[in-house]
Amino acid sequence: MLTRPDRATIVTLLAPPTVWALHFLTAYILAAIACAKGWDLGSVRLVIAAATAAALVFIALAARAAHRHTGFTADMPPHDDPTRGARMRQMGAATFLVAALSFVAVIFTSLPAVFIPDCR
Repeated sequence: MLTRPDRATIVTLLAPPTVWALHFLTAYILAAIACAKGWDLGSVRLVIAAATAAALVFIALAARAAHRHTGFTADMPPHDDPTRGARMRQMGAATFLVAALSFVAVIFTSLPAVFIPDCR
C-alpha cells in the first residue's frame, strides 16, 4: 500500500500530461465544432487562450512541487540508492521533466489557434 507522500508524488507525475491531454482535446474539439457550426473564431481563440493560460499555470505549479521533491540543491542525481529519500528525489526529477515536456506540448498545441486564420 502506498503512503501519503507517495500518492502525492504519483499524482504530480500524472497531472502534467493529463492537463496537456485535456487541453489538447479542448482546443481541437472546440476548433472543430466552431468551424463546423460557423462560429466566430475570435471568441474561440480567446477561449483557447484562456485554457492555455490555465493549463500552463497548473503545469508550472506541478513542476514547482516536483522541484521541491528533487532536492537538487542538496543532492544531485543519480538517485539510485534503495532508500525512500532517493526514490522520492528520483520521482521528483521524473515529474519535473514530464512537466517541462507537457509545458512545451501545451504551447505547441495552442499554436494553430494563433497562426491559422480561418477554417479552410
